[in-house]
Amino acid sequence: MIVGVPKEVKPDEYRVAMVPAGAEELTRAGHTVHIQSGAGAGSGIPDEQYAANGAKIVPTAAEVWRAADLIVKVKEPLAEEWPHMRAGQTVFTYFHFAADEHLTRAVMKSGITAVAYETIRDAKGTLPLLTPMSEVAGRMSVQEGAKYLERPFEGRGILLAGVPGVPPATVSVIGAGIVGANAARVAAGLGANVYILDVNLDRLRYIDDVMPQNVTTVFSNRLNILECLRQSDLVIGAVLIPGAKAPHLVRRADLKVMQPRAVVIDVAIDQGGCFETSRPTTHANPTYMVDDIVHYCVTNMPGAVGRTSTYALTNVTLPYAAQLANKGVDRAIKDNPALLAGVNVRAGRVTNAAVAETFGLECVPAV
Repeated sequence: MIVGVPKEVKPDEYRVAMVPAGAEELTRAGHTVHIQSGAGAGSGIPDEQYAANGAKIVPTAAEVWRAADLIVKVKEPLAEEWPHMRAGQTVFTYFHFAADEHLTRAVMKSGITAVAYETIRDAKGTLPLLTPMSEVAGRMSVQEGAKYLERPFEGRGILLAGVPGVPPATVSVIGAGIVGANAARVAAGLGANVYILDVNLDRLRYIDDVMPQNVTTVFSNRLNILECLRQSDLVIGAVLIPGAKAPHLVRRADLKVMQPRAVVIDVAIDQGGCFETSRPTTHANPTYMVDDIVHYCVTNMPGAVGRTSTYALTNVTLPYAAQLANKGVDRAIKDNPALLAGVNVRAGRVTNAAVAETFGLECVPAV
């Protein structure tokens, strides 16, 4: 099989979907690996390292897409990439379809098999290909929030940790999953006063057991969210419903109860965002103001730390990419229920129930 890795085209995206070890493993298994020239530059991986491990360096994205049976990417195909997709091809990447109907319909029209990292679910019920990037995004959310609380970035002028005689910032994290737990841990480690909210009491019990004393668990309901908003300098949205659009847990009217120039970081923006006022932003222009509240809604947060993110991501994606290459998509998804759960669109039909429900489309079985 020919496996293609194009250079990512999303603004300020520095990750790459395969490292040289992946090229070596696939070529050793008898596959041909095409890497677009410069694809690994943002992660500090030169073309020469790929070539030394058996990959063929290809000058343009068009050539990679044209030759490949299996395309492995990091981010969803952008509009400029849609014409390259063709029937019978498999594309393995993050898609986040529920946040983008135009992308969904373009993929349906193309006839590709879309295997989405974010809906692959293992035997334990976890999302193994979402986890490492959720860890990165959760930790980055506090790092970015601390920066945008600074006055030159239009924030409140508050140091997250405080100093003796001056209290630390208050941070509220909505959602206690992988993103939320990592955000809470980093914020607590910096000395902030942290609230973490969720509707899963078992998860809150676990968080309560493992977090330091400056993290307080709160059951997530409308009144408790509002109370946390009133107290918070930084609010991190970390809500995930796999494959579906994120619910708007914070409405525009709710911003009026917040402290002026408080900061919200919406990590759920890939799935539409959990703040009603969220809209996608980029690393080049990461923030905007609504009702005197700083909003940070970058859709590819881990892309800014490309080297860390690339290696964390490819550690978990390579085994699945190898299965798709070694067996072909038909047999791979029949043999592995986790991969089957990753199939969101196939031969023009939506195969993921959450995506179908979001857009009022028919959902058909992938096999």
